[in-house]
Amino acid sequence: MLKTGQNISQKQSLQQKLSPQQIQFVKLLQLPTIGLEQRIKEEIEMNPVLEEADPDTIEESLTETEREEKEWDNAEAEASGEEDPDLDPVDKNEEIDWESFLHNTEFDGNTYQSGSMAGGDEEWRDLPNPYHESLLEELEQQVTLLDLDDEELLIADQIIGSLDEDGYFRRDIEAVVDNIAFNHGKLVSSNQVEKVRKMIQSLEPVGIASRNLRDCLLCQVKLTDGDPEVRKLTARMLEDEWDSFEKKHFEKLKKRLDVDDEALKQMFDLVRALNPRPGAVSTPESESRQYIEPDFEVYFEPADKSDESGEGEFMIRLNHRNVPPLRVSPEYKAMWDDLKKQKGNGADKQARTFIKEKVESAQWFIESIRQRQNTLMKTMRTIVELQQDFFKHGDGLKPMILKDVAERIEMDISTVSRVVNGKYVQTHFGVFELKYFFSEGLETESGEDVSSREVKNILQNVIDKEDKSKPLSDQALANILRKKGFKVARRTVSKYREQLQLPVARLRKQII
Repeated sequence: MLKTGQNISQKQSLQQKLSPQQIQFVKLLQLPTIGLEQRIKEEIEMNPVLEEADPDTIEESLTETEREEKEWDNAEAEASGEEDPDLDPVDKNEEIDWESFLHNTEFDGNTYQSGSMAGGDEEWRDLPNPYHESLLEELEQQVTLLDLDDEELLIADQIIGSLDEDGYFRRDIEAVVDNIAFNHGKLVSSNQVEKVRKMIQSLEPVGIASRNLRDCLLCQVKLTDGDPEVRKLTARMLEDEWDSFEKKHFEKLKKRLDVDDEALKQMFDLVRALNPRPGAVSTPESESRQYIEPDFEVYFEPADKSDESGEGEFMIRLNHRNVPPLRVSPEYKAMWDDLKKQKGNGADKQARTFIKEKVESAQWFIESIRQRQNTLMKTMRTIVELQQDFFKHGDGLKPMILKDVAERIEMDISTVSRVVNGKYVQTHFGVFELKYFFSEGLETESGEDVSSREVKNILQNVIDKEDKSKPLSDQALANILRKKGFKVARRTVSKYREQLQLPVARLRKQII
Protein backbone atom coordinates (compact mmCIF):
# COMPACT_ATOMS: atom_id res chain seq x y z
CA MET A 1 0.00 0.00 0.00
CA LEU A 2 1.37 3.42 -0.99
CA LYS A 3 1.93 5.98 1.72
CA THR A 4 1.36 9.64 0.98
CA GLY A 5 2.14 12.67 3.02
CA GLN A 6 4.96 14.92 4.09
CA ASN A 7 7.73 14.16 6.55
CA ILE A 8 10.07 16.55 8.33
CA SER A 9 13.57 15.35 9.08
CA GLN A 10 16.92 16.82 10.08
CA LYS A 11 20.23 15.93 8.54
CA GLN A 12 23.63 16.98 9.80
CA SER A 13 26.39 17.42 7.23
CA LEU A 14 29.78 19.10 7.03
CA GLN A 15 30.46 21.35 4.03
CA GLN A 16 33.50 23.38 3.12
CA LYS A 17 32.85 26.75 1.53
CA LEU A 18 35.31 29.42 0.45
CA SER A 19 35.02 32.83 2.04
CA PRO A 20 34.90 35.95 -0.19
CA GLN A 21 38.50 36.67 0.79
CA GLN A 22 39.61 33.17 -0.25
CA ILE A 23 37.79 33.45 -3.57
CA GLN A 24 39.46 36.80 -4.21
CA PHE A 25 42.88 35.36 -3.39
CA VAL A 26 42.35 32.38 -5.73
CA LYS A 27 41.34 34.68 -8.60
CA LEU A 28 44.35 36.94 -8.08
CA LEU A 29 46.68 33.96 -7.76
CA GLN A 30 45.97 32.65 -11.25
CA LEU A 31 46.50 36.03 -12.93
CA PRO A 32 49.82 36.62 -14.74
CA THR A 33 51.73 39.86 -14.18
CA ILE A 34 50.00 41.76 -16.98
CA GLY A 35 46.57 40.53 -15.89
CA LEU A 36 47.23 41.61 -12.30
CA GLU A 37 47.94 45.16 -13.44
CA GLN A 38 44.54 45.36 -15.14
CA ARG A 39 42.78 43.79 -12.15
CA ILE A 40 44.27 46.38 -9.77
CA LYS A 41 43.09 49.21 -12.02
CA GLU A 42 39.57 47.76 -12.02
CA GLU A 43 39.55 47.47 -8.21
CA ILE A 44 40.71 51.08 -7.81
CA GLU A 45 37.89 52.24 -10.10
CA MET A 46 35.29 50.25 -8.12
CA ASN A 47 36.51 51.11 -4.62
CA PRO A 48 37.07 54.82 -3.90
CA VAL A 49 38.79 53.98 -0.59
CA LEU A 50 41.61 52.16 -2.43
CA GLU A 51 44.16 54.31 -4.20
CA GLU A 52 47.64 54.31 -5.65
CA ALA A 53 50.32 56.03 -3.61
CA ASP A 54 53.85 57.16 -4.14
CA PRO A 55 56.18 54.98 -2.01
CA ASP A 56 57.71 58.16 -0.59
CA THR A 57 54.33 59.45 0.55
CA ILE A 58 53.59 56.08 2.16
CA GLU A 59 56.64 56.37 4.36
CA GLU A 60 55.71 59.95 5.24
CA SER A 61 52.16 58.98 6.14
CA LEU A 62 53.35 56.18 8.37
CA THR A 63 55.63 58.54 10.26
CA GLU A 64 52.85 61.08 10.69
CA THR A 65 50.49 58.39 11.93
CA GLU A 66 52.93 57.28 14.55
CA ARG A 67 53.09 60.86 15.83
CA GLU A 68 49.32 60.91 16.20
CA GLU A 69 49.11 57.47 17.80
CA LYS A 70 48.04 58.59 21.25
CA GLU A 71 45.39 61.02 20.01
CA TRP A 72 43.98 58.50 17.57
CA ASP A 73 43.76 55.73 20.18
CA ASN A 74 41.87 58.02 22.56
CA ALA A 75 39.38 58.96 19.84
CA GLU A 76 38.81 55.31 19.02
CA ALA A 77 38.31 54.45 22.68
CA GLU A 78 35.58 57.10 23.00
CA ALA A 79 33.87 55.98 19.81
CA SER A 80 33.93 52.31 20.74
CA GLY A 81 31.28 52.85 23.40
CA GLU A 82 28.62 53.89 20.88
CA GLU A 83 25.74 51.47 20.35
CA ASP A 84 23.25 52.00 17.55
CA PRO A 85 20.72 49.21 17.02
CA ASP A 86 19.56 50.69 13.71
CA LEU A 87 23.00 50.44 12.10
CA ASP A 88 23.73 47.23 10.20
CA PRO A 89 27.51 46.92 10.47
CA VAL A 90 29.63 44.64 8.29
CA ASP A 91 30.74 42.75 11.38
CA LYS A 92 30.28 43.02 15.14
CA ASN A 93 32.90 45.73 15.53
CA GLU A 94 31.45 48.75 13.75
CA GLU A 95 34.47 50.97 14.38
CA ILE A 96 37.50 50.93 12.11
CA ASP A 97 40.96 50.66 13.56
CA TRP A 98 42.45 53.21 11.17
CA GLU A 99 45.85 52.98 12.80
CA SER A 100 45.94 49.28 11.97
CA PHE A 101 44.63 49.88 8.46
CA LEU A 102 47.13 52.62 7.68
CA HIS A 103 50.00 50.41 8.81
CA ASN A 104 48.84 47.07 7.45
CA THR A 105 46.76 47.84 4.37
CA GLU A 106 49.34 49.85 2.48
CA PHE A 107 51.01 47.82 -0.21
CA ASP A 108 54.00 49.46 -1.85
CA GLY A 109 54.18 46.90 -4.64
CA ASN A 110 57.70 45.95 -3.59
CA THR A 111 57.25 42.99 -1.30
CA TYR A 112 60.65 41.80 -2.52
CA GLN A 113 62.37 45.12 -3.14
CA SER A 114 65.89 43.68 -3.05
CA GLY A 115 65.00 41.29 -5.82
CA SER A 116 62.71 43.43 -7.92
CA MET A 117 62.60 43.26 -11.69
CA ALA A 118 62.56 47.03 -11.89
CA GLY A 119 62.09 48.22 -15.43
CA GLY A 120 64.02 50.99 -17.08
CA ASP A 121 62.50 53.25 -19.66
CA GLU A 122 58.91 52.10 -20.25
CA GLU A 123 57.89 54.98 -22.53
CA TRP A 124 57.79 52.65 -25.53
CA ARG A 125 54.67 51.04 -24.06
CA ASP A 126 52.69 54.22 -24.69
CA LEU A 127 53.68 54.53 -28.35
CA PRO A 128 50.84 53.76 -30.78
CA ASN A 129 51.21 50.74 -33.03
CA PRO A 130 51.86 51.57 -36.68
CA TYR A 131 48.87 51.14 -38.97
CA HIS A 132 48.84 48.14 -41.28
CA GLU A 133 46.29 47.41 -43.96
CA SER A 134 44.31 44.27 -43.31
CA LEU A 135 44.07 41.46 -45.83
CA LEU A 136 40.48 42.51 -46.55
CA GLU A 137 41.56 46.08 -47.38
CA GLU A 138 44.40 44.88 -49.61
CA LEU A 139 42.08 42.58 -51.56
CA GLU A 140 39.43 45.28 -51.95
CA GLN A 141 42.02 47.58 -53.51
CA GLN A 142 43.19 44.86 -55.89
CA VAL A 143 39.60 44.01 -56.90
CA THR A 144 39.12 47.58 -58.15
CA LEU A 145 41.88 46.90 -60.71
CA LEU A 146 40.01 43.93 -62.18
CA ASP A 147 37.66 44.40 -65.12
CA LEU A 148 34.42 43.66 -63.27
CA ASP A 149 30.87 44.92 -63.83
CA ASP A 150 28.50 45.91 -61.02
CA GLU A 151 27.16 42.39 -60.46
CA GLU A 152 30.66 40.92 -60.37
CA LEU A 153 31.76 43.57 -57.88
CA LEU A 154 28.90 42.49 -55.60
CA ILE A 155 30.02 38.89 -55.95
CA ALA A 156 33.64 39.82 -55.20
CA ASP A 157 32.54 41.69 -52.07
CA GLN A 158 30.60 38.63 -50.87
CA ILE A 159 33.54 36.30 -51.51
CA ILE A 160 36.12 38.51 -49.79
CA GLY A 161 33.85 39.00 -46.80
CA SER A 162 33.41 35.23 -46.45
CA LEU A 163 37.10 34.24 -46.26
CA ASP A 164 38.21 32.33 -43.17
CA GLU A 165 41.37 33.04 -41.19
CA ASP A 166 43.46 30.89 -43.55
CA GLY A 167 42.16 32.71 -46.60
CA TYR A 168 39.88 29.90 -47.84
CA PHE A 169 36.40 30.42 -49.28
CA ARG A 170 34.40 27.55 -47.79
CA ARG A 171 30.95 29.07 -48.16
CA ASP A 172 28.43 27.36 -50.41
CA ILE A 173 28.22 29.16 -53.77
CA GLU A 174 24.41 28.94 -53.78
CA ALA A 175 24.40 30.86 -50.48
CA VAL A 176 26.22 33.73 -52.19
CA VAL A 177 23.67 33.71 -55.03
CA ASP A 178 20.77 33.78 -52.55
CA ASN A 179 22.35 36.51 -50.43
CA ILE A 180 22.85 38.85 -53.39
CA ALA A 181 19.29 38.23 -54.60
CA PHE A 182 17.81 38.88 -51.14
CA ASN A 183 19.89 41.93 -50.14
CA HIS A 184 20.54 43.59 -53.50
CA GLY A 185 17.70 42.37 -55.69
CA LYS A 186 19.98 41.06 -58.42
CA LEU A 187 20.04 37.56 -59.86
CA VAL A 188 23.48 36.08 -60.48
CA SER A 189 24.42 32.55 -61.49
CA SER A 190 26.69 30.01 -59.83
CA ASN A 191 28.96 30.18 -62.86
CA GLN A 192 29.41 33.92 -62.35
CA VAL A 193 30.36 33.39 -58.71
CA GLU A 194 32.88 30.70 -59.65
CA LYS A 195 34.34 32.92 -62.38
CA VAL A 196 34.88 35.82 -59.96
CA ARG A 197 36.31 33.48 -57.33
CA LYS A 198 38.97 32.22 -59.74
CA MET A 199 39.85 35.80 -60.69
CA ILE A 200 40.35 36.61 -56.99
CA GLN A 201 42.57 33.54 -56.65
CA SER A 202 45.12 35.20 -58.93
CA LEU A 203 45.41 38.25 -56.64
CA GLU A 204 48.06 38.62 -53.97
CA PRO A 205 48.49 36.45 -52.01
CA VAL A 206 48.10 33.89 -54.79
CA GLY A 207 45.68 31.12 -53.85
CA ILE A 208 43.40 33.30 -51.77
CA ALA A 209 39.69 32.32 -51.87
CA SER A 210 40.52 28.69 -52.72
CA ARG A 211 37.95 26.03 -51.94
CA ASN A 212 40.41 23.61 -50.31
CA LEU A 213 44.11 22.82 -49.99
CA ARG A 214 44.24 20.98 -53.30
CA ASP A 215 42.68 23.95 -55.10
CA CYS A 216 45.05 26.36 -53.31
CA LEU A 217 48.24 24.48 -54.22
CA LEU A 218 47.11 23.89 -57.81
CA CYS A 219 46.42 27.59 -58.32
CA GLN A 220 49.86 28.54 -57.03
CA VAL A 221 51.63 25.90 -59.15
CA LYS A 222 50.01 27.27 -62.31
CA LEU A 223 50.96 30.87 -61.51
CA THR A 224 54.42 30.36 -60.04
CA ASP A 225 57.72 30.79 -61.87
CA GLY A 226 60.06 27.91 -62.57
CA ASP A 227 60.68 25.05 -64.94
CA PRO A 228 57.55 24.70 -67.12
CA GLU A 229 57.91 20.92 -67.33
CA VAL A 230 58.15 20.54 -63.53
CA ARG A 231 55.16 22.84 -63.08
CA LYS A 232 53.17 20.82 -65.62
CA LEU A 233 53.98 17.51 -63.93
CA THR A 234 53.25 18.94 -60.47
CA ALA A 235 49.86 20.26 -61.61
CA ARG A 236 49.07 16.85 -63.07
CA MET A 237 50.07 15.16 -59.80
CA LEU A 238 47.81 17.44 -57.78
CA GLU A 239 44.89 17.08 -60.16
CA ASP A 240 45.02 13.34 -60.94
CA GLU A 241 47.08 11.73 -58.14
CA TRP A 242 46.08 13.67 -55.02
CA ASP A 243 45.50 10.59 -52.88
CA SER A 244 48.93 9.12 -53.67
CA PHE A 245 50.51 12.55 -53.15
CA GLU A 246 48.94 12.93 -49.70
CA LYS A 247 50.06 9.47 -48.60
CA LYS A 248 53.52 9.86 -50.16
CA HIS A 249 53.25 6.72 -52.26
CA PHE A 250 56.37 7.57 -54.22
CA GLU A 251 56.54 4.37 -56.25
CA LYS A 252 52.96 4.79 -57.47
CA LEU A 253 53.60 8.39 -58.42
CA LYS A 254 56.76 7.56 -60.37
CA LYS A 255 54.98 4.82 -62.26
CA ARG A 256 51.80 6.73 -63.07
CA LEU A 257 53.53 10.00 -63.95
CA ASP A 258 56.43 8.24 -65.69
CA VAL A 259 59.12 10.20 -63.80
CA ASP A 260 62.34 9.28 -62.02
CA ASP A 261 63.47 10.08 -58.47
CA GLU A 262 65.09 13.38 -59.44
CA ALA A 263 61.98 14.69 -61.21
CA LEU A 264 59.71 13.59 -58.36
CA LYS A 265 61.98 15.33 -55.87
CA GLN A 266 61.76 18.56 -57.88
CA MET A 267 57.98 18.30 -57.90
CA PHE A 268 57.80 17.81 -54.14
CA ASP A 269 60.27 20.65 -53.58
CA LEU A 270 58.02 22.91 -55.64
CA VAL A 271 54.96 21.99 -53.57
CA ARG A 272 56.94 22.40 -50.36
CA ALA A 273 57.74 26.00 -51.34
CA LEU A 274 54.04 26.90 -51.76
CA ASN A 275 51.89 28.59 -49.14
CA PRO A 276 49.07 26.40 -47.76
CA ARG A 277 47.61 29.32 -45.75
CA PRO A 278 47.48 32.36 -48.05
CA GLY A 279 45.27 34.27 -45.64
CA ALA A 280 47.95 34.32 -42.95
CA VAL A 281 50.72 35.99 -44.97
CA SER A 282 49.30 39.51 -44.69
CA THR A 283 49.22 39.52 -40.90
CA PRO A 284 51.87 42.04 -39.76
CA GLU A 285 54.56 40.49 -37.63
CA SER A 286 54.05 43.16 -34.98
CA GLU A 287 50.39 42.12 -34.63
CA SER A 288 50.91 38.36 -34.74
CA ARG A 289 53.80 38.32 -32.28
CA GLN A 290 52.81 37.47 -28.74
CA TYR A 291 54.92 39.12 -26.07
CA ILE A 292 55.65 37.33 -22.82
CA GLU A 293 56.46 39.25 -19.69
CA PRO A 294 58.20 36.90 -17.24
CA ASP A 295 56.77 36.76 -13.75
CA PHE A 296 60.14 35.70 -12.28
CA GLU A 297 63.86 35.97 -12.87
CA VAL A 298 66.08 33.13 -11.67
CA TYR A 299 69.87 33.31 -11.98
CA PHE A 300 72.63 31.31 -10.37
CA GLU A 301 75.46 33.37 -8.93
CA PRO A 302 78.57 31.21 -8.34
CA ALA A 303 80.56 32.00 -5.22
CA ASP A 304 83.75 32.00 -7.28
CA LYS A 305 83.57 32.17 -11.07
CA SER A 306 86.92 30.43 -11.39
CA ASP A 307 85.74 27.58 -9.15
CA GLU A 308 83.78 24.82 -10.91
CA SER A 309 82.63 23.14 -7.69
CA GLY A 310 79.11 24.51 -8.18
CA GLU A 311 79.05 26.52 -4.96
CA GLY A 312 76.93 29.66 -5.04
CA GLU A 313 73.38 30.88 -4.58
CA PHE A 314 70.26 31.39 -6.68
CA MET A 315 68.87 34.88 -7.20
CA ILE A 316 65.06 34.65 -7.42
CA ARG A 317 63.23 37.83 -8.28
CA LEU A 318 59.52 38.44 -8.54
CA ASN A 319 58.30 40.81 -11.22
CA HIS A 320 56.19 43.51 -9.59
CA ARG A 321 56.86 46.13 -12.23
CA ASN A 322 53.15 46.46 -12.98
CA VAL A 323 51.93 46.35 -9.37
CA PRO A 324 51.43 49.95 -8.20
CA PRO A 325 51.71 50.98 -4.54
CA LEU A 326 48.33 50.71 -2.81
CA ARG A 327 46.86 52.20 0.34
CA VAL A 328 43.62 53.15 2.04
CA SER A 329 42.76 56.75 1.23
CA PRO A 330 43.62 59.26 4.01
CA GLU A 331 40.69 61.39 2.81
CA TYR A 332 38.28 58.69 3.88
CA LYS A 333 39.96 58.59 7.27
CA ALA A 334 39.20 62.29 7.65
CA MET A 335 35.62 61.70 6.49
CA TRP A 336 35.29 58.99 9.12
CA ASP A 337 36.48 61.45 11.79
CA ASP A 338 33.79 63.93 10.77
CA LEU A 339 31.04 61.32 10.82
CA LYS A 340 31.96 60.20 14.33
CA LYS A 341 31.72 63.77 15.64
CA GLN A 342 28.23 64.23 14.23
CA LYS A 343 25.05 62.93 15.80
CA GLY A 344 23.78 59.82 14.11
CA ASN A 345 21.00 60.12 11.56
CA GLY A 346 19.86 58.00 8.65
CA ALA A 347 22.26 59.53 6.13
CA ASP A 348 25.22 59.34 8.52
CA LYS A 349 24.52 55.68 9.28
CA GLN A 350 24.49 54.84 5.58
CA ALA A 351 27.74 56.73 5.05
CA ARG A 352 29.42 54.93 7.96
CA THR A 353 28.26 51.55 6.64
CA PHE A 354 29.46 52.42 3.14
CA ILE A 355 32.91 53.54 4.35
CA LYS A 356 33.34 50.50 6.57
CA GLU A 357 32.44 48.09 3.76
CA LYS A 358 34.78 49.78 1.30
CA VAL A 359 37.65 49.90 3.80
CA GLU A 360 37.31 46.21 4.59
CA SER A 361 37.11 45.44 0.86
CA ALA A 362 40.32 47.41 0.29
CA GLN A 363 41.98 45.61 3.18
CA TRP A 364 41.03 42.21 1.79
CA PHE A 365 42.27 43.16 -1.67
CA ILE A 366 45.65 44.40 -0.45
CA GLU A 367 46.08 41.38 1.79
CA SER A 368 45.18 39.07 -1.13
CA ILE A 369 47.93 40.66 -3.23
CA ARG A 370 50.41 40.15 -0.40
CA GLN A 371 49.39 36.49 -0.13
CA ARG A 372 49.69 36.13 -3.89
CA GLN A 373 53.25 37.47 -3.89
CA ASN A 374 54.23 35.24 -0.96
CA THR A 375 52.69 32.14 -2.56
CA LEU A 376 54.37 32.83 -5.90
CA MET A 377 57.77 33.19 -4.26
CA LYS A 378 57.34 30.06 -2.12
CA THR A 379 56.39 28.05 -5.20
CA MET A 380 59.25 29.41 -7.32
CA ARG A 381 61.82 28.78 -4.59
CA THR A 382 60.64 25.17 -4.29
CA ILE A 383 60.79 24.64 -8.06
CA VAL A 384 64.35 25.98 -8.11
CA GLU A 385 65.28 23.76 -5.16
CA LEU A 386 63.97 20.66 -6.96
CA GLN A 387 65.46 21.59 -10.35
CA GLN A 388 68.81 23.03 -9.32
CA ASP A 389 70.76 21.30 -12.09
CA PHE A 390 68.57 22.85 -14.77
CA PHE A 391 68.81 26.38 -13.40
CA LYS A 392 72.60 25.98 -13.11
CA HIS A 393 73.40 24.33 -16.42
CA GLY A 394 70.25 24.48 -18.58
CA ASP A 395 69.71 20.70 -18.66
CA GLY A 396 69.24 17.75 -16.34
CA LEU A 397 65.51 18.27 -15.78
CA LYS A 398 64.25 15.87 -13.11
CA PRO A 399 60.80 14.26 -12.82
CA MET A 400 58.51 16.53 -10.83
CA ILE A 401 54.74 16.72 -10.36
CA LEU A 402 52.50 19.31 -8.73
CA LYS A 403 52.20 17.18 -5.61
CA ASP A 404 55.97 17.41 -4.99
CA VAL A 405 55.78 21.20 -4.74
CA ALA A 406 52.44 21.24 -2.89
CA GLU A 407 53.77 19.01 -0.12
CA ARG A 408 56.86 21.16 0.40
CA ILE A 409 55.01 24.48 0.61
CA GLU A 410 52.12 22.84 2.53
CA MET A 411 49.44 23.99 0.12
CA ASP A 412 46.82 22.28 -2.00
CA ILE A 413 47.73 20.91 -5.43
CA SER A 414 45.07 23.16 -7.00
CA THR A 415 46.87 26.20 -5.57
CA VAL A 416 50.17 25.15 -7.15
CA SER A 417 48.36 24.51 -10.42
CA ARG A 418 47.00 28.06 -10.42
CA VAL A 419 50.48 29.45 -9.70
CA VAL A 420 52.23 27.66 -12.57
CA ASN A 421 49.47 28.14 -15.12
CA GLY A 422 50.36 31.00 -17.47
CA LYS A 423 53.39 32.13 -15.43
CA TYR A 424 56.88 32.42 -16.95
CA VAL A 425 60.43 32.60 -15.62
CA GLN A 426 63.46 34.29 -17.19
CA THR A 427 66.68 32.29 -16.90
CA HIS A 428 70.16 32.35 -18.42
CA PHE A 429 68.91 29.72 -20.85
CA GLY A 430 65.75 31.45 -22.05
CA VAL A 431 62.17 32.07 -20.93
CA PHE A 432 60.19 29.04 -19.76
CA GLU A 433 56.61 28.54 -18.64
CA LEU A 434 56.51 27.09 -15.14
CA LYS A 435 54.58 24.12 -16.54
CA TYR A 436 57.76 23.19 -18.41
CA PHE A 437 59.42 22.01 -15.20
CA PHE A 438 56.66 19.51 -14.40
CA SER A 439 56.79 16.12 -16.05
CA GLU A 440 56.31 12.45 -15.30
CA GLY A 441 59.24 10.22 -14.57
CA LEU A 442 60.62 7.18 -16.36
CA GLU A 443 62.92 4.58 -14.92
CA THR A 444 66.11 3.70 -16.79
CA GLU A 445 67.74 0.29 -16.93
CA SER A 446 70.02 1.38 -14.09
CA GLY A 447 67.03 2.25 -11.89
CA GLU A 448 67.51 6.02 -12.18
CA ASP A 449 64.46 8.26 -12.63
CA VAL A 450 64.55 10.65 -15.57
CA SER A 451 62.05 13.25 -16.74
CA SER A 452 59.78 12.31 -19.63
CA ARG A 453 60.75 15.66 -21.14
CA GLU A 454 64.36 14.46 -21.38
CA VAL A 455 63.15 11.33 -23.18
CA LYS A 456 61.15 13.49 -25.59
CA ASN A 457 64.25 15.53 -26.36
CA ILE A 458 66.17 12.33 -27.17
CA LEU A 459 63.26 11.09 -29.31
CA GLN A 460 63.20 14.38 -31.21
CA ASN A 461 66.94 14.14 -31.81
CA VAL A 462 66.66 10.55 -33.11
CA ILE A 463 63.89 11.49 -35.54
CA ASP A 464 65.80 14.56 -36.73
CA LYS A 465 68.79 12.38 -37.63
CA GLU A 466 66.89 9.44 -39.16
CA ASP A 467 67.17 8.45 -42.81
CA LYS A 468 64.30 10.40 -44.37
CA SER A 469 64.04 7.94 -47.24
CA LYS A 470 63.32 5.20 -44.68
CA PRO A 471 61.79 6.82 -41.55
CA LEU A 472 61.76 4.84 -38.33
CA SER A 473 58.54 3.28 -37.14
CA ASP A 474 57.35 3.77 -33.56
CA GLN A 475 58.50 0.26 -32.70
CA ALA A 476 61.96 0.95 -34.14
CA LEU A 477 62.12 4.19 -32.11
CA ALA A 478 61.14 2.27 -28.94
CA ASN A 479 63.95 -0.23 -29.63
CA ILE A 480 66.50 2.59 -30.02
CA LEU A 481 65.39 4.19 -26.74
CA ARG A 482 65.66 0.85 -24.96
CA LYS A 483 69.21 0.48 -26.25
CA LYS A 484 69.92 3.89 -24.71
CA GLY A 485 68.65 2.57 -21.38
CA PHE A 486 65.07 3.88 -21.33
CA LYS A 487 62.21 1.50 -20.56
CA VAL A 488 59.52 2.67 -23.00
CA ALA A 489 56.81 0.80 -24.88
CA ARG A 490 55.77 1.44 -28.46
CA ARG A 491 52.51 3.11 -27.37
CA THR A 492 54.51 5.45 -25.11
CA VAL A 493 56.69 6.43 -28.06
CA SER A 494 53.54 7.08 -30.12
CA LYS A 495 52.17 9.33 -27.35
CA TYR A 496 55.41 11.29 -27.05
CA ARG A 497 55.69 11.63 -30.83
CA GLU A 498 52.16 13.04 -31.03
CA GLN A 499 52.92 15.45 -28.19
CA LEU A 500 55.95 16.63 -30.18
CA GLN A 501 53.61 17.10 -33.17
CA LEU A 502 55.63 14.72 -35.33
CA PRO A 503 53.80 12.69 -38.01
CA VAL A 504 53.94 8.94 -38.43
CA ALA A 505 56.84 7.37 -40.35
CA ARG A 506 54.95 7.24 -43.66
CA LEU A 507 54.33 11.00 -43.63
CA ARG A 508 57.93 11.78 -42.64
CA LYS A 509 59.21 10.04 -45.75
CA GLN A 510 61.15 12.24 -48.19
CA ILE A 511 62.90 11.81 -51.52
CA ILE A 512 66.65 12.13 -51.02
